[in-house]
Amino acid sequence: MEGAGKTTQVELLRHRFSQEGVSHTVSREPGGTAVGEGIRELLLERREMEISPETELFLILAARAAFVREVVTPALARGEVVLADRFQLSTFAYQGFGRGLELEAVRTANRFATGGLSPDLTVLLDVPVLEGLGRQRAMGKVRDRMEDGGQDFLRKVREGYRTLAREEEDVVLLDGTLSSEAVHGRVVELLRTRFPGHFPETFTASPG
Repeated sequence: MEGAGKTTQVELLRHRFSQEGVSHTVSREPGGTAVGEGIRELLLERREMEISPETELFLILAARAAFVREVVTPALARGEVVLADRFQLSTFAYQGFGRGLELEAVRTANRFATGGLSPDLTVLLDVPVLEGLGRQRAMGKVRDRMEDGGQDFLRKVREGYRTLAREEEDVVLLDGTLSSEAVHGRVVELLRTRFPGHFPETFTASPG
């Protein structure tokens, strides 16, 4: 959700991967490529443009297609862990549940864009809508076009996320209202338990 602290968690995990010698690539979505960053600006900042839900979906998927082919696939071929700030779950929640597009159609279009590539794990940080927006205001963050959708829209998105977390085995919901340190500890333990043997023994919730 907006204001859940996902970017903070990405940075904390990036630091831990570097500290522990875990080979990795970190990027964001939409973005991470020249095409993706251009689409991101258009989607989030160009408020004067009327963008229908269908157009929004296909712009996001165009950015994702470039992201998978230019960033994710090469990184995986190098044997790296890929850490993405957002990916397909956001599309299912925002464009499916939030915008009201038919979810299976969204999934089908997404599979075409990704070539069937799907994350091994999606960590969902859950916070109430008002708390997330309050955090952003406190940080002085300028609202983008998605956040301008209003509280009702964001509540639909949150409920979509929570529904997806219940239904999809590779999605794990964590309480985003906890401190950033507590959330980071839970993320680290989640990675250790879900992927035993893939991280060094020193990769623990309390770095030494």
